[in-house]
Amino acid sequence: MILGPATLLKLVREKQLVENLSERELANPEGAGFDLRVGEIYKISGGAFLGETERKTPEIELVAKFDPKNKQCVTIQPGDFYLVKTIEKVNTPLDITINFKPRSTTFRSGLFLRTGNVAPGYQGELTFALKNEGTVPVTLELGARIVHAQFEQVTLRTRAGFAALGRT
Repeated sequence: MILGPATLLKLVREKQLVENLSERELANPEGAGFDLRVGEIYKISGGAFLGETERKTPEIELVAKFDPKNKQCVTIQPGDFYLVKTIEKVNTPLDITINFKPRSTTFRSGLFLRTGNVAPGYQGELTFALKNEGTVPVTLELGARIVHAQFEQVTLRTRAGFAALGRT
């Protein structure tokens, strides 16, 4: 079951479900979740290895960081690939997972946002991949809304369900 804005705002107030939400989201969220904003943009370099038991991710270099007192933009050229970190952080309880949908303005501009899932119990920052797969440069202002987070209830029928996850 997808949780609606009234429930989510209550969880934000009582459990800090999402930290650093914009005033807009706290006052009048759209849809069935929250829109999250670009806080940092990174480019990657070097190599990566994804093995059966070992992993090595590429090096990252900060390109730009959100500063509410100093607006910044990054122009993303066709073919450019970046990692973007949101301003917001999450504190998901053991009975909530988060899935993401790109805002339509991103893909209508040629930007493809690659997202994952937030597992129950995860606490921390959110990082996504962003690539300009279009034919025109796109200027992205830090602080812009790029992704919609939808929160879903995870049902574990008993405390044994939590124990099976190694969490009590």
